[in-house]
Amino acid sequence: MFKNILVPTDGSALSASTVARAIEFAKDAGATVTFFYAQPDFPTPIYGEGALFDPTTPEQFSRAAAAEADKILTQAKAAAEAAGVTAGSDTVVSEVPFESIIASAERNRCDLIFMASHGRRGLSGLLLGSETQKVLTHSKIPVLVYR
Repeated sequence: MFKNILVPTDGSALSASTVARAIEFAKDAGATVTFFYAQPDFPTPIYGEGALFDPTTPEQFSRAAAAEADKILTQAKAAAEAAGVTAGSDTVVSEVPFESIIASAERNRCDLIFMASHGRRGLSGLLLGSETQKVLTHSKIPVLVYR
C-alpha cells in the first residue's frame, strides 16, 4: 500500500523510538523510508539591556546544525539498512518545521508521513502547539501518528 514513507526525526529518545517502529512498519509494508531533519536557523540576536552575547557566528552555527543533521540521519539510515530497509535522507534549514516536513514529503514523493507525538493535552498542548498536529492539519499526504 505505501511505497515511500517520510519519517521526521530530531534525534530525541522519542524520535529514536519512532524511527525504530517506522523501520519495522516499512519492512512489513515493503516500503522505502526517507528520514527528514529540519535544521534550526541561526537565531536572530536581540540586543539591549541584560542581553547575552553569543560569540557563535552564523557560519559556525550552520556548520554545527549540518553536522548534527548528518549524525542523526546517518544513524537512522544505518538502522534501516541493518533491518534490510532501503533508506534515504533529506534535510533543510527551516524556522517552521511542520512546513518543511510536508514539503519534504512532497519533494520526495512520499505517500505517508510517519511521525511521533509527545501526547501533550489540555492547556500545554494548546499553548505549546504540536508540529504533529500542524502536519495533520495541513498535509494532504496521510499521516500516521506513533505514540
